[in-house]
Amino acid sequence: MAQWLRFSHDNLVGIGMLDSGVITVHSGDLFGAPQSTGETLKLADVDVLTPCDPTKIVALWNNNRSLADKLGLSKPEHPLYLLKGPNTFLATGQLIKQPPSYDGRVVYEAELGVVIGKECSNVTEQTAIDCIFGYTCFNDVTALSLLNTDPTFPQWVRAKGFDTFGVFGPVIDTQVDPAELSIRAELNGRERQNYPVSELFYSPRELVSHISQNMTLMPGDIIACGTGPGALPMKSGMTIDVIIDSIGRLSNPFE
Repeated sequence: MAQWLRFSHDNLVGIGMLDSGVITVHSGDLFGAPQSTGETLKLADVDVLTPCDPTKIVALWNNNRSLADKLGLSKPEHPLYLLKGPNTFLATGQLIKQPPSYDGRVVYEAELGVVIGKECSNVTEQTAIDCIFGYTCFNDVTALSLLNTDPTFPQWVRAKGFDTFGVFGPVIDTQVDPAELSIRAELNGRERQNYPVSELFYSPRELVSHISQNMTLMPGDIIACGTGPGALPMKSGMTIDVIIDSIGRLSNPFE
């Protein structure tokens, strides 16, 4: 296991490797060749930040076989996706906020996040694996009632682009095999989603290849692979957890 996180301690932002609640502090670029400083910190003594700072989040729609069957959809010819901006980024433990301009349903979507490790453009499926730094937990929060309010234009970016709606972390695991993972969601401790990565129409490697044909992916960018069945509205005061056992638990209150 090799898990990286980003943290704040004594008003300074740092990076480190996490093992059994202890952070081995590193210096340098997370996506370069960071070096251990020899310093260690207890996880309990730091504020955990998002594990990286993407230039963009690419979020998939209709990339899960079970959910597609439920909705009467088939596999798309190409991956279908939208972008989430930096205003959405939120770390574990931080508050997901109901937008003040919107009083409709807000749903969680538990997903696997693919973290890009180096600049990549027009890569093949065979070489795409070299562009993947690791994997993280992702919650693609959505203002569901907004999607189809205008019959001429589905409002995906608006519905998914509010502040605090792009939740990811707490770590990036660089050694986990995505094919062996399952993604779970617990709402107030009750399991609501549980599906394997094998249900994805397009695997992480395929997504990196396809998306890199259309836009350059940069170090730290995240591809949120799309969710499975069981996404439900949250109510004020609830806590939503996205759990991937080999990676960790992304836990956030909603208000």
